Amino acid sequence: MRVLYARLDELREQAEQLLTEVRAQDVGGSHQHRSERDAYARLYEDRILQLRDVHDRLAFGRLELAAPDDEDALTDDSEPNPRFRYVGRIGLRDEQQNSMLLDWRAPQASAFYQATAATPMGARARRHLTTRGREVIRIDDEIFDAALYETDPDELQGEAALMAAISASRTGRMHDIVSTIQAEQDRIIRSELRGALVVQGGPGTGKTAVALHRAAYLLYSHRAQLSSSGVLVVGPSRSFLQYIEQVLPSLGETGVVLQTVGGLHPGVETATEDDPAVSALKGSARMAEVIARGVRSRRRVPAEPQPLTINGETIILDPGTVEQAITRAQRSGKPHNRARVTFVKQAIAQLTAQLADHLRRRGSTVDEEDERMLREDVRSSFDVRVALNTAWMPLTPEKFIEDLFARPQWFASLTPTWTSEERALLRRARGSKFTVDDVALLDEAAVHLGEYNEATDARSRQAGQQHRRDVENAEQAIVNMGVEGLVNAEDLAAGFAETVDRGTIAEQAGQDRGWTYGHIVVDEAQELSHMQWRALIRRCPSRSFTIVGDVAQAGSAAGATSWEEMLDPLFADRWRLEELTVNYRTPAQVSRAAEEMAVAHGLPVTFSRAVRESQWPVRRTTAGADVAADTVAAVTRDRDIDANGTCAVIAPAEHIDAIKAALAAHFGTEVAQSSLGLSHSISVLTPREAKGLEFDSVIVVDTDRILANEVRGAAALYVAMTRPTQRLHLLTV
Repeated sequence: MRVLYARLDELREQAEQLLTEVRAQDVGGSHQHRSERDAYARLYEDRILQLRDVHDRLAFGRLELAAPDDEDALTDDSEPNPRFRYVGRIGLRDEQQNSMLLDWRAPQASAFYQATAATPMGARARRHLTTRGREVIRIDDEIFDAALYETDPDELQGEAALMAAISASRTGRMHDIVSTIQAEQDRIIRSELRGALVVQGGPGTGKTAVALHRAAYLLYSHRAQLSSSGVLVVGPSRSFLQYIEQVLPSLGETGVVLQTVGGLHPGVETATEDDPAVSALKGSARMAEVIARGVRSRRRVPAEPQPLTINGETIILDPGTVEQAITRAQRSGKPHNRARVTFVKQAIAQLTAQLADHLRRRGSTVDEEDERMLREDVRSSFDVRVALNTAWMPLTPEKFIEDLFARPQWFASLTPTWTSEERALLRRARGSKFTVDDVALLDEAAVHLGEYNEATDARSRQAGQQHRRDVENAEQAIVNMGVEGLVNAEDLAAGFAETVDRGTIAEQAGQDRGWTYGHIVVDEAQELSHMQWRALIRRCPSRSFTIVGDVAQAGSAAGATSWEEMLDPLFADRWRLEELTVNYRTPAQVSRAAEEMAVAHGLPVTFSRAVRESQWPVRRTTAGADVAADTVAAVTRDRDIDANGTCAVIAPAEHIDAIKAALAAHFGTEVAQSSLGLSHSISVLTPREAKGLEFDSVIVVDTDRILANEVRGAAALYVAMTRPTQRLHLLTV
């Protein structure tokens, strides 16, 4: 291990030295030379960042091979040995280019995850290394060749690493399980990129781990395709993103954007939830046509001719003039705000001609130069601006959606087949906060409205022209540097300091609603509505998705009851289903209790095989009049069992404040005061906030109310019951 870290330090120091030298270069005024310098600087900066991110748990495994292999590794005494292949976060080679450490995503590493005694894949044994800092603190061996028990009995140590990993206390961050990905998971992680891959599995089967490691694997295996566009990971909540945010950077990948569905529209970040009935309406496919119809309705032909005063002269705006200009603009096929530019130009041209004719009839001479001046008079006329804005008003998505729900008569005209009760559900005052479900509607409106800032459009066109010039320069720079085949011209052009703000992919994508990703990973995907899926597909037109979830856990009123129902209208035949069937997290007795409850309430459960039982049976007790006090007692008991473990109280929303106050009075700063405080040892959450998380001990409070209050109460209770890795306590009231 010391040799590997020494090589890591050496490579980082080399990259830092090269970066310093490149930055110090005086390349004069040649754009070509500056481009080459900046391209090298970017390569070194990215390399330094990668080498820093993989410091923790650099190597986590070793394969002992049955025969010599081209991918040599180092033994513990630093000598090359073809018997061993070390596996870690990144690949390392020595100065002679001999392999020291094999990247876990490389095809040669697949045996570390897939080998079994029945199918050893050329391996005799697999060793799992657990480290703290740069020190190895534990070794676990798995033997595939029985002869090793006789030839090297003193070298074998520990128990299976998987059992150690799933029995360990939770820390509030997702465990780095790269070294314990099992064969079923590894096959899915390495599945081909094309189309949409749906990973269905019950609680504890490692869906999230598979999704994140698949993102890292795809970035590694399809770097040219994905590095510039990035991968978007969509999670159900900010607390969930906090929980997983360290996993991908620790694997050496930084081209990943983490986002919730409430943050997909630039400038809007919300976690506010609608009532279930409202959520179901906003998420339905009907809203797409309502928005499209609403945008079209904002182009209006006046019912009567209108007098317009232009620089002291009066002309009449005929409805036919407006109708003709609208028709011409609509034929362009552009979004509302961009087509409005055509409408305004057409209308001003007609009004200018009309004004010129009016002046000629009064005896004035109007030549070509005069018409240019008249066009400016028409453009700047207050009456003309009012008339044209009334006929075709530029709109932002925020203004459009706000008006949609605040103007009942207009909304009724757009929804002739809706009931009055349905319309009333969506009515709200101007100035109301946007909700998570509104974000997909804002995105839908933005598609139909488009950008209306002409200066922004001009900058975009200019940037596109500059980028094409940069790519041409980059192609020539690659030839000059003699690195053909090693550097991509697009990547090189992206590093030119003169043209690009060196923001991260997350920063660039966050400012650009039209940003498209190379791949999107969606966790807890069963919760997404039809409208939210539309918003995501727009961000990945190639429809390259990893979709992870469990329909039995769907708690949203607009979510999926089956994958076919949700995905067929959106992906047609471009999606495929894989199932995870081994439960690594949840003890068997907890899994059985949760599945029995789910089956009793008709949930479509994907049954899994739990690999272990914990020593604690599921506890069922009844609370007295003071639910908060009884919760404190339950938490106290579990804290006495494991003071270093994490504990979650999952309760209906109406109990949350009282339980938090009681726990804080008893445990002080150990208690998280928000759903984002997962670094605390005690958390108090609703079933929805707990989705996707895991804790050593879970106390579910008022199970009957969870069943009765939630729109999909059985699914909410199923989620709550399957969060523990050790102990489950059901507290009924």
